[in-house]
Amino acid sequence: MGPVRGDAFAFWLREPGVGEIRPAQLPEPGPGDVLVRTLRSGVSRGTETLVFRGGVPVSQYAVMRAPFQEGDFPGPVKYGYLSVGVVEHGPPELLGRSVFCLYPHQTAYVVPADAVVLVPEDVPPERAVLAGTVETAVNALWDAAPLLGDRVTVVGAGMVGCCVARLLTRVPGVRTTLVDVDATRAGVAAALGVDFALPADATGGRDLVVHTSATSAGLQQSLDLLVAEGTVIELSWYGDAVTRLELGGAFHSGRLRIRASQVGAVAAARRGRRTAAQRRALALELLRDPAFDALLTGTSRFDELPDVMPRLADGSLPALCHTVTYDEG
Repeated sequence: MGPVRGDAFAFWLREPGVGEIRPAQLPEPGPGDVLVRTLRSGVSRGTETLVFRGGVPVSQYAVMRAPFQEGDFPGPVKYGYLSVGVVEHGPPELLGRSVFCLYPHQTAYVVPADAVVLVPEDVPPERAVLAGTVETAVNALWDAAPLLGDRVTVVGAGMVGCCVARLLTRVPGVRTTLVDVDATRAGVAAALGVDFALPADATGGRDLVVHTSATSAGLQQSLDLLVAEGTVIELSWYGDAVTRLELGGAFHSGRLRIRASQVGAVAAARRGRRTAAQRRALALELLRDPAFDALLTGTSRFDELPDVMPRLADGSLPALCHTVTYDEG
């Protein structure tokens, strides 16, 4: 094999609120590595914009490290985990194939071959960047274990909430309502095949509520919507924000439960039978569903990220999943 092209560029958070493009030297791939040329990456509106704002608590620096992160919180740090590219060097069965990897925003990278998962040929790269988010939703439903005919509400119509809502449509008899303060998310809910309600209009008596809004108000409403003995599956990550709840009502008498679900470990219900790689492969298979395209709400070029990320972080550029394009020439 001849020399591997070593020029690449990566997006770094120089300090909270300030991003920049830096050169990255690619190592020579070893016999068990792949060289991936990036086609698309995605910005996680929740975790990634919180990192951009410098909102990771010191106590969570180690826990919140991304698989291929460089640097440390609060910065400089290279952070991200929704990347799709084409394999230019590696095992014959991967050459020329599109793969998903939990890698930051970078034009090319070298990783172990077992760090990438094949993207089904009928899943376009821009939809495949949702694999990490759908994987989170899969894990949440393994934790939640919804039953046939359950009445379920998802509070928070962001990337994760929308993915959970769409997967719930596959459970027979389940009627799902997506709740959000943004009335424009009604159109997204319709595209996903679920009902929509503003918080004031949400119906109670729910067997299960999945909370993803990362707000105290959203978590409080999630509890208020439950039937007795019901469970809230808490998917939000609050960072350094303080969460306040009023537990003097039905929480105690109704024996309500709040259960955290987090993608860092395979849900206990499947931990002995599924690996993280198998969970990720399942997510990519589920992305054959074109309804997920409703979550792809904005696109920019890689070199625009230093200007785009502040706007995503402060909400002036609204989006569900903002995708990043790379020069494919």
